[in-house]
Amino acid sequence: MSTDIQHAKAIVLNWQNSIDNAALEQLPAYFSEYTNNSYIWRGMHPFHEQYGSDSVIEVFYHPFKSAFSNLQRRQDIFFAGQNEIDGFSSVWVASMGHFLGLFDQPFISIPSHNKIVMIRYAEFHKVENGQICETALFIDLLHLMAQVGLTPISPQTGMHLIQPGPRTHDGLLFEAQSKQQGEVTLALINQMIGDINEGQYATPQDELRQCWHEDMLWWGPTGIGATYTIDRYINQHQRPFRTQNEGRRFNGHICRMAEGAYGGFFGWPNLSIKPTGGYLGMPPFDDYADMRVVDIYRREGNKLAENWIFIDILHFLNMQGRDILAEI
Repeated sequence: MSTDIQHAKAIVLNWQNSIDNAALEQLPAYFSEYTNNSYIWRGMHPFHEQYGSDSVIEVFYHPFKSAFSNLQRRQDIFFAGQNEIDGFSSVWVASMGHFLGLFDQPFISIPSHNKIVMIRYAEFHKVENGQICETALFIDLLHLMAQVGLTPISPQTGMHLIQPGPRTHDGLLFEAQSKQQGEVTLALINQMIGDINEGQYATPQDELRQCWHEDMLWWGPTGIGATYTIDRYINQHQRPFRTQNEGRRFNGHICRMAEGAYGGFFGWPNLSIKPTGGYLGMPPFDDYADMRVVDIYRREGNKLAENWIFIDILHFLNMQGRDILAEI
């Protein structure tokens, strides 16, 4: 399986190089080469699920590559592994970082400013029989909006930043990693999820200290923002989230895996919650709204040290009747 994982990494790296540098007219040929006939693609609002490469190119890549000139991928984290969700039977590859480019044409209603932008992304690929059969691409569109002066969710409880990669600068796992270290990382992620779901600890601090370093870094999505240390994380994200939302329903993950000191997951959706307390500045909403979420983790020793989070906030708000793209 280690060989399969390394082969899957090579396929995704070649796919990235081809797609990132391709002109629009070259995309169909490259997608035909690297994706299979039943290709499934998941993207954040307004792109959602697409089936087949032609649809993906038309709905996402054509407007994306038309809007941003001189695009380059600046990858901070790259790892792969067997997917725990299907009994470790499939291999997925994860990539996270920024797309950098010149914002020269409007993109899905977001106005251009002809200046440099850095677009946060996280991407998961399922590789099967030498081809990519599923992709999930999360792009922080609120992060892009903030760079052109649009702040539809304000004030946020954390801090808006161009978010860096790992403090240790070792997130690009191009080479094979220790199987045991990946198992330790995945077990810690699962323990952390269990602590959230079981709610067995007297205080939030007690809960978080089971799995997190005291100086944890939580790189949250724009609209919520980044925060640092356990106490500030509680004040600036956990408490608002838990007190302003009810009926938390965990829907599960599509992929959850780890390699070396890195791991992560995504769901579609992960959570359904009732934002009855006016979460993210919205009026109270007494019905369920979905959260599609990516979490990427870095483990340091026996605790989690950093966490990068992507949430499809535009979809979450749209389910409550607010269409931010239409407002623009």
